[in-house]
Amino acid sequence: MKRVPTPSPETRERLLALAGRQLTPDEVRAAMAVPISDSERDESLSLIRWFRRRYPTPGERLAYARRAYRRWSAAHGGLAGGGT
Repeated sequence: MKRVPTPSPETRERLLALAGRQLTPDEVRAAMAVPISDSERDESLSLIRWFRRRYPTPGERLAYARRAYRRWSAAHGGLAGGGT
């Protein structure tokens, strides 16, 4: 996997502001009104099938999610705010 360069402090601040921004009700309605394409649905279902085969039990899925979150959080300097 290719490493992404660490963003500058200004870029990080801007990303945090964008990610933490609360959408207006009109923005949410507009986004929800756009249906997903057939190819997007097919890709999503394919990924779900793969994930359920790879991690067949709820415990395995949860363990994977916890490991992935720890990796992501460590790689992004705790951008997500810590936790376990």
